[in-house]
Amino acid sequence: MSKETNGRSSHGSKDPVPILTADDNLPRLKILEGHFQTKFGKDPTFFTRVPGRVNLIGEHIDYCGYAVCPMAIEQDILIAVSVSDDDDIRLTNVEPQYEDFHCSIRDVSECIRETGQPAWHKYFLCGVKGALEVISGHRDPSGILAAVWGNIPANSGLSSSSALVSAAVLSIMHASQFHMSKEELATISARAERHIGTQGGGMDQAIAFLGKAGSAKLIEFNPLRGTDITLPDSTVFVIAHSLATHNKAATADYNLRVAECRLAAKMIAKKKNKDWEVVQKLIDVQERLEASLDEMVSIVISELHEEPYTIDEICKILDTTYEHLKRTSLVVPFNASQTFKLRQRSLHVFQEASRVEAFRRVNEDKNIMEQEKLLQLGNLMSKSHASLHKLYECSHPRVDALVDRAMNCGALGARLTGAGWGGCVVAIVPKDKVSQFVDTLRNDIIYQNQTENEVDPKKLVFQTEPKEGAIVYII
Repeated sequence: MSKETNGRSSHGSKDPVPILTADDNLPRLKILEGHFQTKFGKDPTFFTRVPGRVNLIGEHIDYCGYAVCPMAIEQDILIAVSVSDDDDIRLTNVEPQYEDFHCSIRDVSECIRETGQPAWHKYFLCGVKGALEVISGHRDPSGILAAVWGNIPANSGLSSSSALVSAAVLSIMHASQFHMSKEELATISARAERHIGTQGGGMDQAIAFLGKAGSAKLIEFNPLRGTDITLPDSTVFVIAHSLATHNKAATADYNLRVAECRLAAKMIAKKKNKDWEVVQKLIDVQERLEASLDEMVSIVISELHEEPYTIDEICKILDTTYEHLKRTSLVVPFNASQTFKLRQRSLHVFQEASRVEAFRRVNEDKNIMEQEKLLQLGNLMSKSHASLHKLYECSHPRVDALVDRAMNCGALGARLTGAGWGGCVVAIVPKDKVSQFVDTLRNDIIYQNQTENEVDPKKLVFQTEPKEGAIVYII
C-alpha cells in the first residue's frame, strides 16, 4: 500500500486531497514516468490522479442548483508533473493521437480562446487558468512540464474533460504548494471548465474530488457538500457505451438547455410576481415561492405553455430587452430565430430533482426488502431516462436502443449518464446476474455494430463500483 503523508498546508484546509507515496503497485505511474523522462529528459516530482464518474441519477439539474447522485469510477486521468526552468507550459500525452503542446504561462487565456474544435490541451489550460486566478498575488507561478495519460473514454459521458481540467487545477496548486480543501478545489475546477465555453454545473468536479471508495455521493450545492450514499449490497451498476460520441463544448446543445432553464426560472418568477432579475436558477424561484417540488411541477404546467417560446415573446412577458436579458441572465447569445422549450425543460428539472430525493430515501430505508429496493431504484432510473428522452431531448437513437437492450438483457433500470446526445448508459443489475448480463450485452452490442471499427468488448460494457476521488502521489 501507499503511505499517506501530511497533506496539510499553511492554508489549513480541513479536508485536503490525500498525498500518498507512489509504489510498485501502481504500474501505470511507472509507464507514465517513462514517457515523461523520454519527452523532457528529467524525472517528474509528483503525479496527480483524478477519476471519471458515472452519474446514477440527477441529470442536467446541477446547473439548476439541485442535488445529484454520482460516484467516482476506476478510470482516471493521470498527470506526471515537474516545475520547469522557465515560464512555459509544456504538455505531452501518452496517447499518440494527442499532439504535444506548449505555450507561455502568460498566454494561457489567448491559447484557450483560439478558434476551432476544443483540442485536448485546452482543457488542461482551462485548469491552469482557473488555478492562476486563485493563486495570483499569493505565489509567483512558474511553468510546468506535464505528461498526461487517461483511460476514461473520450466524449462518452463519463467526465473525461472535467477530470482533465480538475487534474490540471490540482497539478498547478500542488506545484505552487497552494493546498486547498477538496470542496474549494472542486469549486475552482467547475469555474475553470467554463472557460472552454460550456456553462456547466459542478457535479463532475465535485465527485472528482469528493469521491469515496465504497459509496456513491449525494452532491448538494450552495454550499457544496457531499453525503455518502450506501448502495444495496445485492446490486451492481454496469456502464455500457453506445458508440455514439458527443463533445458538449463543440455544439450549442448543452448551453441551450442551460439557457432554457434560466429563462424558465425568470418567467415563473415574473408570473408569480417575484423579482425575476435576481433569479438565476430554477431552485432560486422554488425557494422564493416556498413551494415543494410537486408544487413547482403544477406551477410549471399552469404558467408555461407547451409551445416553444421566441425570445421576443420572453422579452415581452418580462418587459425587458434582449440586451438587458443577456446581461442579467448570464445567457449566451443565440440566433434571433432560436426558440426555447421552457415548460418541457423545467418539468424535467423539478421531476428529476424529486427522483434524486426518492433515490436517496430508498437507499436509506432499512424497512424496504432488498429485492424491492432494487426494483424501486431501477424504476427511478428508467423514469429518468424517459424524461431525458422526451422532455429534455438530450438522448440519441443509439442511446435509446442501448437502454432497451440493457432492459431486455435483465437490467432492472437503465438510463443515459452524462450530458447526453451520445455516450454511455448506466444500468442497475442484481449482483448474482451481472456476469451473464455483461456477457449478453457485450455480444449484443458487437452483433449490432459489426461494421464499426473493432473495439475491445471489455471497454464497451463493464461493471463498476464507487472509487476514491483525487489523489497526489509523490516519488
